[in-house]
Amino acid sequence: MLIAQVFSNLRLHLGCTLQCDFDLRQLADKGLAHWHVRLEGTGLLARIPKQSQMGLGPLGNLAYEAACFQRAAACGHVPRLDRVIPPSEELPWGALLVEEITGSPVVGPDHMAPILQALASIHVLPVPTASERAPLLSESDPLYGMLRLVLAQSVYLDHPLISEPSRRTITKRLNDLTVTAPQICDGLAPRLITFDAHPGNFLITPTGKAVLVDLEKLRYSYPPLDLAHATLYTSTTWDVDASFTLSTAQVAHAYEVWMSAAGTIAEPYLAAFVPLRELMWLWSVTWCAKWLTESVKTKHASGAGGEDWSQANSDALLIQHVRSRVDDYLSISTINQVLSEFNELDRLFAHSS
Repeated sequence: MLIAQVFSNLRLHLGCTLQCDFDLRQLADKGLAHWHVRLEGTGLLARIPKQSQMGLGPLGNLAYEAACFQRAAACGHVPRLDRVIPPSEELPWGALLVEEITGSPVVGPDHMAPILQALASIHVLPVPTASERAPLLSESDPLYGMLRLVLAQSVYLDHPLISEPSRRTITKRLNDLTVTAPQICDGLAPRLITFDAHPGNFLITPTGKAVLVDLEKLRYSYPPLDLAHATLYTSTTWDVDASFTLSTAQVAHAYEVWMSAAGTIAEPYLAAFVPLRELMWLWSVTWCAKWLTESVKTKHASGAGGEDWSQANSDALLIQHVRSRVDDYLSISTINQVLSEFNELDRLFAHSS
């Protein structure tokens, strides 16, 4: 469904539930998973899914997203969930109404410390028993689940726009990590993580606090995946409004900020910092390969559910930006740059441990 149709139907649904007058204002199309509409004067935003990144149907996707907001609420660094608008013929994916956060985009390395502090506030939350974690993803072996996901995406590396040196290098790193990571991650406890911690998903409030405003992929896994997603080159240059690069020293400092904020839970993960950083990078670049193939496919039928990366879901300028990022991240020069950083971080963390 096109955003114009969604926009025209939203007031009808909201008018029955909100006891006040308001105007609707569509925000810029910045993400591949949601449209955002401000309910002027209410302090609320409508998050309207375009698809499900978790591969779910509309009802399951809304339940999952609502659980993300509810599960992370106690950390104090996420918006409040106000209500859920169920799927309907006019709004096939439904919507969530959430607190609108007043803040500015992340603009550079100086904002990394509040981001890592916000992530730590999520990671230290009490972990429910395994039977109480649903509907959030909680695999018995998070490392195996992550490797399986990356391997599934790696089949897209055969795309003709990906150079042979890039394909060969990514495949070798994935094969090597599949052998070495299990020993390094053995015994690590899963905690609540965001799995979508790139800087563009945060706003900085006037008091300097970082607030994670996009929550749809939370799960129980390893916190260093979030640390990687917050600081990798493939993350800090992803967003239209939050694009900058970090030096290796600045990355290492960000990890130190997290360790200080996370306290006693942090130390067991130290040896896995770089391997899980590489695994998160492998997830990112294999997703880029997947996007090259899936984005040119026809948009799914309305309300069909599941993942849908079709370019028809998003504004042309956003697609142009995503394509430029994908091309950059899959270039052999950028790949070599990232691998060089891993080697340097290995030396820095080994020296500090």
